Amino acid sequence: MTILYDLCGIGNAITDVLAKVSFDFLSAQGLVAGSMTLIDEDRVKTLRAAVQVECETGGGSAANTCVTAAQLGARVAYLGKVSGDTAGQAFAEDMRGCGVTFPSKPLDGRLGANLATASCIVLITPDGQRTMCTYLGACTQFSPEDVLLDVIAASSIVYLEGYLFDPPHAQEAFRRAATLAHNAGRQVSLSLSDPFCVGRHRDAFLDLVKGHVDILFANENEICALYQTDRFETAARHVAEDTSFAALTRSEQGSVVIRGGQRVNVAPVPTQVIDTTGAGDAYAAGFLTGLTSNRSLEECGRLASLSASEVISHYGARPLSNPWKDAGF
Repeated sequence: MTILYDLCGIGNAITDVLAKVSFDFLSAQGLVAGSMTLIDEDRVKTLRAAVQVECETGGGSAANTCVTAAQLGARVAYLGKVSGDTAGQAFAEDMRGCGVTFPSKPLDGRLGANLATASCIVLITPDGQRTMCTYLGACTQFSPEDVLLDVIAASSIVYLEGYLFDPPHAQEAFRRAATLAHNAGRQVSLSLSDPFCVGRHRDAFLDLVKGHVDILFANENEICALYQTDRFETAARHVAEDTSFAALTRSEQGSVVIRGGQRVNVAPVPTQVIDTTGAGDAYAAGFLTGLTSNRSLEECGRLASLSASEVISHYGARPLSNPWKDAGF
């Protein structure tokens, strides 16, 4: 089958609500800085009432990656579950307006009549760190039937978002996507997304990494959580044994790319950190767009770092400019 898309993302289709808060606010709410906590719709309303909203945008980790990749010039598709409500319609229009093919059908009311389109309250502390409180809503109904064969088979790389991994049928959907992709001769990429998510499903993630994933993305906390160690080099050694290709980010220390016996250290791109929301998403977008345009590992890492640097320099998880063009690529 002809490749129509460089990248197909699969993840939680979410509306992001960003707000600046103090460290004391997080403590008062019982939240761990830098984490993602699943909440119900009532808690969403409570938190929104307690903060001053900076902005509200389309979001979701893989969706952010897809939008960024499209902005960088990649051909992109996205699969995710929304409700038929106003927020769901707005999400779909936003994705398509950003140049991303979005063929997913909205949630059938008979299956989840009371489930709204997902939303995430992103709480940003003075250091630019983001703490996320997520209501999954319609996302919880993403199932193997939502993995569209014609889209998967037409995509060079299928990118799976770890945040989607909580519901059992979503795990089945991941395995179906991986199987369909490999049967079509395509590659599968996974983002671990969150150390707490990894902790909840460590064995299942390890099974994915060892048997179904061609390209792994993780930050230092996530990869250490996967291998139950507090030493990055120990985790890096394990991941080199379990998968042939991994890109591991380390915040201000840059990133490490491991492929076969090759290891590339990538320097960060200095910038003023305003909001770290979407940094990993943008990194993956830059890296995968570079990879599908036949760049070297060093170039892929550099382009990934440029993308992440642009996103963390302002509020919001999607770029306001093309960092590749600005850097002369």
